[in-house]
Amino acid sequence: MQIHLINLGCARNQVDSEIMTGRLAQAGHDVTDDPAQAEAIIINTCCFIEDAANESIDTILAAAAFKETGCCRRLIVAGCLPERYREAVRDALPEADFFLGTGAYDRIVEALAEEIEGPAPCLLPDPDSLAPQTTDTPRARPQGPMAYLKIAEGCDRQCTFCIIPRLRGRQKSRPLQDILQEARKMVAAGIKELVLVGQETTRYGADRPSEDKGLADLLAQLSALSEDLWIRFMYGHPDSLSDTILQTVASHANLCPYFDIPIQHVSAAVLRRMGRPYDPSRITQLVRHIRASMPEAALRTTVIVGFPGETDDDFDELRHFIETVPFDHLGVFTYSDADDLASHRLPDHVPPDVAQRRRDILMERQMGISEALNQKYLGRHIDVLLEESPESGLFIGRTMFQAPEVDGLTYVRPITPGPPMAVGQFVRTRIVDTLEYDLVGEPE
Repeated sequence: MQIHLINLGCARNQVDSEIMTGRLAQAGHDVTDDPAQAEAIIINTCCFIEDAANESIDTILAAAAFKETGCCRRLIVAGCLPERYREAVRDALPEADFFLGTGAYDRIVEALAEEIEGPAPCLLPDPDSLAPQTTDTPRARPQGPMAYLKIAEGCDRQCTFCIIPRLRGRQKSRPLQDILQEARKMVAAGIKELVLVGQETTRYGADRPSEDKGLADLLAQLSALSEDLWIRFMYGHPDSLSDTILQTVASHANLCPYFDIPIQHVSAAVLRRMGRPYDPSRITQLVRHIRASMPEAALRTTVIVGFPGETDDDFDELRHFIETVPFDHLGVFTYSDADDLASHRLPDHVPPDVAQRRRDILMERQMGISEALNQKYLGRHIDVLLEESPESGLFIGRTMFQAPEVDGLTYVRPITPGPPMAVGQFVRTRIVDTLEYDLVGEPE
């Protein structure tokens, strides 16, 4: 069959989609980029926040139209949306023919082949029943020179605003040697950057203490695979980003000195209500320690505004922190409420318009901060990984301090005469202009 797969949500979902695509290809199916030509459409959904759930629903309804206008004979909805809403999703979305939860990604071929009589089947096994991928798990090759490498699944924390432990189960770290073997295959296939992902990458191996030494050991061994390979990790946690991890990054040239540390807030009262196990001083000390030990490091964080009980004073404390302890990259979310979250039962919910205004204030502040921090790169010579060439004479890539999909980009225009350039290359680039979030450069 001709299959069209739509991935929504985070990088971890992207890996799941590539695995489903690999399983389908192994079973003899073909993947098409054109949904109008697809006999089956698969949507890997996200519902971490309300906006993501709405996007998933809109995408499902749009795909369902191809049953009338295209070749589609089966619409499969997979991932977090059916996992969160269980069988109720069947009544809410009669357009779909099959539902797979996060514990059923390995059943995608079965979902495509099964004869359906009556209501749409919902396969919703316990997410903990699905073992983490192995090197034998088929996976479609990622597009481009960068690939996500999932090192663990699930989460053991109980943040009051987060549904992930219910959707993904307990933390399940992959064996270190298994990750290394997959990484070797990717390097042999031409991948130039590996981005490690999990629910909390800095806690990798904590559930396997007798077998693996943790993220620092994994990073060191990945670094040794190739000098021409960048490695970065996303989704860290202030409570588990250890000095050992920091020292490992500092001592290996191809480990990106880039730290994604979602702090969520800095008010002690808000952090307690969030269920975050650290106080504001820990965040300040951690940021200053990274800046002192690795002056070239880039720091990224995300925060939530409008959390239940957040007062004007709490927000002012967060705003002041963002202005005085600046991050290179910042994402700001407004609190997304739902009755299946522990935070839903907290008192003093903040009106949505107040939360949105607070978000706008922080993002405006961050624009100026980012623009100012980018100025330090002006005139410097920096390696850029070229990822695409949307038009003749223009390449778009990233530096070590720009993560894929969430940060700014670096635009590189070839010069004449100059070195040949191609997607997938590292190019030494002189930065000639800076924007709010992006850089502009010329090859040496």
